[in-house]
Amino acid sequence: MAFLPYVGRTLKNLFSKPATESFPAGERIYPDRYRGHIENDIDKCILCGSCQRNCPSSAIKVNKADFSWEIHPFSCVQCSKCVEVCPVKCLSMVNSFTEPGAEKTSIVNRFSQERIEKEKEKQRLMAEKIAAAKKAAAEKAAAAKAPAQTPAGT
Repeated sequence: MAFLPYVGRTLKNLFSKPATESFPAGERIYPDRYRGHIENDIDKCILCGSCQRNCPSSAIKVNKADFSWEIHPFSCVQCSKCVEVCPVKCLSMVNSFTEPGAEKTSIVNRFSQERIEKEKEKQRLMAEKIAAAKKAAAEKAAAAKAPAQTPAGT
């Protein structure tokens, strides 16, 4: 008698659609409101650090000295605050899963060597401007402190 329910269930499963998706064969359909993961277009990024400051889980690290942007995907809660505060809109929420790989513990984006050289040149020029401005301010302050000299013989 216990055999009859089993036969009925087997016949029902034999003629019905599968309960699972055929993922490798078919295209992945993401549910509504699925957020996905963060991607950074490093060519637009200015390494301002606003994404790092606004990340509630501290999953993003910005290193200006190394010209790199890093995210820890397992720490990220996909709140998209970083996307909202990015001034140049280089961050985006991609509606897909993170590709499998060994770099899951952290994903690092670095500037290209050409861009690093350009940024270093910008920093050098900015340092020169600042030094020139400080020198001019010091000279102006020294001139203001010096007593007014009157010509001799008057």
